[in-house]
Amino acid sequence: MRILIYSYNYHPEPIGIAPLMTELAEGLVKQGHEVRVVTGMPNYPQRRIYDEYQGKSYLTEERNGVSIQRSYIFVRGPEPGVLDRILLDGSFIFTSLFQAINGWRPDVIFATEPPLLVCVPVALYAWVNRCPFVLNIQDIVSEAAVRVNLLKKGGPLVAIAEMLEKFAYWRADQLSVIATGFIETLEQKGVPSKKISYIPNWVDTDFIRPLPKENNPFRKEHQLEDKFVILYSGNIALTQGLETVIQAAAKLKHIPEIAFVIVGEERALGHLQEYCNTCDATNVCLLPFQPREKLPEMLSAADIGLVIQKSHVTVFNLPSKIPVLLASGCAVVGSVPDTGTAKEAIVKSGAGVVVPPEDAEALANSLLELYHDPERVKRLGERGRKYAEEFFSFEQALKQYETLFSEVVPTEKVSLFKPIIKSNSDIH
Repeated sequence: MRILIYSYNYHPEPIGIAPLMTELAEGLVKQGHEVRVVTGMPNYPQRRIYDEYQGKSYLTEERNGVSIQRSYIFVRGPEPGVLDRILLDGSFIFTSLFQAINGWRPDVIFATEPPLLVCVPVALYAWVNRCPFVLNIQDIVSEAAVRVNLLKKGGPLVAIAEMLEKFAYWRADQLSVIATGFIETLEQKGVPSKKISYIPNWVDTDFIRPLPKENNPFRKEHQLEDKFVILYSGNIALTQGLETVIQAAAKLKHIPEIAFVIVGEERALGHLQEYCNTCDATNVCLLPFQPREKLPEMLSAADIGLVIQKSHVTVFNLPSKIPVLLASGCAVVGSVPDTGTAKEAIVKSGAGVVVPPEDAEALANSLLELYHDPERVKRLGERGRKYAEEFFSFEQALKQYETLFSEVVPTEKVSLFKPIIKSNSDIH
């Protein structure tokens, strides 16, 4: 098949949806498909166009057999407000359409949401070319914006977002969702169950794998040898509450063998350092994002991997860091709400424990219990690795997407594959 992937984020962006779309595109090429990607100039998570892409309006690259067609986007500042986000997404609508037109006609279009506004150029391009359109829903934008207090519930912008979502769900030939929690919500919004396919985000279990802690380069570089390492690595944004981690660290600083490591975007680390100073959390090491090739050794350096959310955050989507932590063989501690996919995944995998969100005392106590029980930590990590191999492997996801695309493309163009999960009743 000729597959066009319409994704605002792509390589070389290190976190979020970008690595997933990069792996999917390159995996489809290895399966014999022809793939081109329409995307923006890389800017995430710094929210600043990368230096080597500055000053460019359009650029076409090729990487590992994938044609990458980049277009200009409006980016202003590391913490965009509502207007900045609208301008950012709006700029991608207009500039990306030129790149979409500037290439071969696809057999199928695969687009990721958010950003929500991407459904406009994708729907237009699909209609003009009379080709099917599959929409991958990573989050429901109208609900997510209210969740993080970016928009007020019942406001005009939320109403516009809901209208656009309704249009996108109607126009797409199929919707793929990354967590089962989306299915019921979409059905309540009037989407037929037969139009919804459940395909969770994946992790490359060959790349992310358990490695020995002895002679671990990350531990050596950051003086973490002989330490019980508690790691948070990922986005530092509105939905997280990293202050809780720092408070918990301060409560455990009397145990010199316990070390906390927080890895994130550099602009956010300054605020966290100030908070560490306020709490006198001298056992916290703050580091910028590591190169992707060092990710397996960084994850394997940890005894515990943290998943942190604020109490008001109830999300349907599975945080991408959970499959990654599971694949690394790292025990997981989640400071997350009772509702939402994060707790469900941690409990179901058997790889960790969950404590109430924004409760530093509970988090510290849980970490201390695990510190005193290394055999339990080992068992949790082994269960997580096994669960990741069974449910979050890239090979499994790739086959499911091939099947989904084959179902919407006329049968004379592709081989048919085995059916994939379609509704709640099938997920057991």
